[in-house]
Amino acid sequence: MKQRVSVLNLQDNEKTNQSNSEDKKVRLQVALAHSGVASRRACEKIITDGRVTVNGEKVIELGTKVSPEDVICVDGKQVFLEATKRYVLLNKPIGYVCSLSEENERPDEPARNLAIDLLKPHFSERLYNVGRLDMYSSGLILFTNDGDFASVVSHPSAELEKEYIVETSMPYPRYLPEKFMRGVRVDGVFYKCRFAEGLSSHKMRVVLIEGKNREIRRVIESFDLRVKSLERVRIGFITADLPGGGVLGTGEYRELSESEVKKLIELCRKNKETPFKHSHTREDAAQNDYSSGKDRPFARSFDHNADRSQRRSEPRARSEYNGYGKGSRSGASAYKRDASSYKKNPNSGRTRNEDDSDYRY
Repeated sequence: MKQRVSVLNLQDNEKTNQSNSEDKKVRLQVALAHSGVASRRACEKIITDGRVTVNGEKVIELGTKVSPEDVICVDGKQVFLEATKRYVLLNKPIGYVCSLSEENERPDEPARNLAIDLLKPHFSERLYNVGRLDMYSSGLILFTNDGDFASVVSHPSAELEKEYIVETSMPYPRYLPEKFMRGVRVDGVFYKCRFAEGLSSHKMRVVLIEGKNREIRRVIESFDLRVKSLERVRIGFITADLPGGGVLGTGEYRELSESEVKKLIELCRKNKETPFKHSHTREDAAQNDYSSGKDRPFARSFDHNADRSQRRSEPRARSEYNGYGKGSRSGASAYKRDASSYKKNPNSGRTRNEDDSDYRY
């Protein structure tokens, strides 16, 4: 009887070991994300592209489970689970590309500078960028080796705000910020910012919660203008200001604190629970903090409903009216004249929204 009990116990132990082994197995894309290869969603594409092997065999099926004992390679290089998680904020200079595989994306063209090369001498972990900034834009961008963090922060449902300062080569129309808030359709794609305001005749502030490719540049160019400079100055609540004082210089980096990482994740989850509803007018946007003017000494108000006498008392520089200053027509009349021509000739180069019945100035 005792011998039979010991046999049963042995069988139970084998089952327990098998169940523990199964519990340790995780999906391949999760293992890659935890190894700092890329975000979980990006790892899924890496797998389907046939760049991953497990124990020497190529795997292209999502959901394949692996154990810690398996040998996993990406592009022929073995990856390992990284114990230290890094969260790095980089102030990217102009001329650097946010990509980890420039040689794979552009094999027939000369290699360009990679933003990750600015961090490689300082970190042994395999870091990758969360989101992107195009080559000719500068400003803040996050790097990490935590796939779960990257997945939360970069997911569209997180609606994480990204603030930009845009400078145009020529004075832009005064109605452009408000029209961007209402929405602009360019080449069949609808672009809409969370908030926009003018800072001067050439500069404006734009806040986005979407990550469409070259969104700001496409909208500006649809108004026959060219972007002179584009800088990202804020990601969520994170800016270039250093905790101990000073500002993060161009090409410099700093690691986020544990509290900043936790607060950023909580902000993304909160935004997911209460999604943002776009404001269609400047009056609606005035309810939030952007239009309050607090802590923005250089912000300039473009209130088109301001008192006429107050506007007449202000000096009328030519650049203030985007080229419409002196002459038989006032700046406002010139705007109405051009708006009429835009309606009659939709191919004039300007973009008119399909759901807009008129232009607002």
